[in-house]
Amino acid sequence: MGTLLTFEPPAPRLRAALRARTGADVGEAAAARAIRAEIAHYRAHLHLGADADGLAELRQAAAEAMRPELGGAAAGLPGDALVEVLLDALRFHAYPEVPSTLRELRRRGFRLVVVSNWDVSLHERLDELALAPLLDGAVASAELGAAKPDPAIFGHALALAGSAPELAWHAGDSLEADVAGARAAGVTPVLVARHGEPAPPGVAVVSALDGLLSLVE
Repeated sequence: MGTLLTFEPPAPRLRAALRARTGADVGEAAAARAIRAEIAHYRAHLHLGADADGLAELRQAAAEAMRPELGGAAAGLPGDALVEVLLDALRFHAYPEVPSTLRELRRRGFRLVVVSNWDVSLHERLDELALAPLLDGAVASAELGAAKPDPAIFGHALALAGSAPELAWHAGDSLEADVAGARAAGVTPVLVARHGEPAPPGVAVVSALDGLLSLVE
């Protein structure tokens, strides 16, 4: 998220899905609060989504985190229905330049591995967005039991890529998880600053992923 992928604003989609399911409108503010509660729960517990069973439980709990923010018929939906409307609200897509950038990097001989603080569904997302064939591997923090900025997850990715740390680059949008994590693992960081965020001294910064092409000739 923020580097390869983004999603459509989920609150309007959640509001529409709930209206379609219940016939009642929860309103813009309630939908926004519900999504914020879901995201907060997910981020705090994503490590539980290490396999299919854990992912199902994580999604159920994240959906339940929305319930206190919803009123009327929406608050009374069965748990499975609440999960369904949540998943309908989350529509991911790759940034426009991402597929062509990955293809060009592979053409130049680079091995590409995704390192993400994500649950086991990371592989499903990459596959459905047609990015998986452009990659040499992917590691989700929930599967490994280590999350960025822990050097362990970078070490696992390096093993998948068959690369020594000093020969690798890591592009990401988070100063703490990506830049600090890469540095701790001995990997060269690149900050993907899509909104103009400043980079620390000595760290390369690009405004979109295709900026890598001018850095790694």
